[in-house]
Amino acid sequence: QVQLIESGGGLVQPGTSLKLSCTASFGGFSGYALGWFRRQSVGKQREFVATIGRGPNDIYYADSVKGRFTISRDNAKNTVYLQLNDLTPQDTGDYFCYADAARTAWALQREPYPGSWGQGTQVVVSS
Repeated sequence: QVQLIESGGGLVQPGTSLKLSCTASFGGFSGYALGWFRRQSVGKQREFVATIGRGPNDIYYADSVKGRFTISRDNAKNTVYLQLNDLTPQDTGDYFCYADAARTAWALQREPYPGSWGQGTQVVVSS
């Protein structure tokens, strides 16, 4: 069974940083494209934040986080990370990781998402 477990969320003040982690339980992790998505309020769709492919430079960011967030992966640890810097209240939401064995990091910017999702970790940015 494919399982993804996110961690690292919390309540922080504007301008500070967090690092989210997502660890996978399945084998062949290096062959998956991975992504971070967020849902900013209940009832809203999850939106693309960042994706990383199988190669080291195959990375894409949403315009709203470019220059502030950094996605990375450690295949030896079966983990994908999202470093969140200079957080604003608009970054508040539930953050989910996603893994897809078939699609590319470029393609993960858009639906569909037939792969595996984690359960999410909450980030609240508030003074």
